Amino acid sequence: MAEVVALVDYGAGNLHSVENALRKVGAEVKVTADPDVIRAADRIVLPGVGSFKACAEGLRATIGVVEAMHERVFVGGAPFLGICVGMQLLATRGLEHGETPGLDWIDGTVRLITPTDTSVKVPHMGWNDVAALPHARDHEVIAAGEAYFLHSFHFKARHHDNVLAMTDHGGGLVAAVGRDNIVGVQFHPEKSQAYGLGLLSRFLEWAP
Repeated sequence: MAEVVALVDYGAGNLHSVENALRKVGAEVKVTADPDVIRAADRIVLPGVGSFKACAEGLRATIGVVEAMHERVFVGGAPFLGICVGMQLLATRGLEHGETPGLDWIDGTVRLITPTDTSVKVPHMGWNDVAALPHARDHEVIAAGEAYFLHSFHFKARHHDNVLAMTDHGGGLVAAVGRDNIVGVQFHPEKSQAYGLGLLSRFLEWAP
């Protein structure tokens, strides 16, 4: 029986592409803003496109969704995947358009990318390496490879153990974070061809 994935719809995600990619790897996808559907799902995916502030405000304005996600992930133990700004929302706070509280599931701050090489442009856009860190090389979801990125802000984690993979764009940038049954990726699996589909497939099989 296919795993039921709640793809959270809060008005700030590239839902159609993510939905198609999840279906391609065998998931039963429910695009939803219904807290009861989220509580009943096997897994949760939180996408996000746009600014941290707009996404955080949109998520909190969708009644009952944050509470349902928290209950399903922290009490029910459901595997959770955040994508792009959905990954950034795991942080304690974001500094895009002022300071905005995040979910605070992984201690950290989302800041503007400031390359040490001034010839490197922001946003970080296009294909780049995903380098799994030594302590995360056996992670069931994150693997080394090449993925598609598009972002101007990056996740600065407080604790090194929460960083699963890095990439480089005028200096090191966090490519993936995680703890327990939570994982987040800065890149777009749905735009990352075989590598991205492989990651989503591993997420569906993940039993943290």
